[in-house]
Amino acid sequence: MLDLSKTTSALAAPDFAAIKKRQQATWSAGDYAVVGTTLQIVGERLCEAVDLRAGERVIDVAAGNGNATLAAARQFAEVTSTDYVEALPVTFKQADAEALPFADGCFDVALSTFGVMFAPNQETAAAELSRVVRKGGRIGLANWTPDGFIGQLFKIIGKHVAPPAGIESPALWGTEGRLGELFRGHQVKTSKQIFSFRYKSPRHWLEIFKTYYGPTNRAFAALDSAGHGALEAEIIELLERMNRGGKDTLIVPSEYLEVVVTTQ
Repeated sequence: MLDLSKTTSALAAPDFAAIKKRQQATWSAGDYAVVGTTLQIVGERLCEAVDLRAGERVIDVAAGNGNATLAAARQFAEVTSTDYVEALPVTFKQADAEALPFADGCFDVALSTFGVMFAPNQETAAAELSRVVRKGGRIGLANWTPDGFIGQLFKIIGKHVAPPAGIESPALWGTEGRLGELFRGHQVKTSKQIFSFRYKSPRHWLEIFKTYYGPTNRAFAALDSAGHGALEAEIIELLERMNRGGKDTLIVPSEYLEVVVTTQ
């Protein structure tokens, strides 16, 4: 599980292979699609942000349940995704975001919604996105910010369950400074956006995320009963503090950075 609160680049070189294996187990836990489908609007917005055109060659990297894939396919793009979607013009390809099995410049657009930001080796993942997109193409990203709701959630989780040692914080993808480093030499435009989590109550949100969202599921599974109660209490407090829906429902705004990189 990844801690979004700390940068650990000063430590010894991390074992990326071991970290990826651990990540795979984490994100495979539960059923991400239950949560991921609620984020569909982010994929739609991202396709608008990159000004997607029908017929363009698009790759959705770390696609999850395919939000950006679906959005791009509905706009008649030729989409390659890491997830299979029936009845749409999509090609499934199993791929590591840090070693994409595609030729240089073979896509017009690359997309990733809350996906590639979790790649352990940030420099390599960014370089792969830049490599597979043609000169003058676009890379569209949606990345949680450090201070938004999800950023704060992962800070809480990181206090209770030790993250992999030696990797950069994924939330750095949600900062303009880090994006400038990762995509140096390219044109980077960013815009802060809000996605609102809408659930019946803080307890309802917690039950869904404990059951279906891999990082939260695995965090609770790793703790004893005392740790379980402490983590639950902190998450409930965060939800209640950020809730703008009143006492009868839950609406929690979560900031993310919408990014459009034009490759040079």
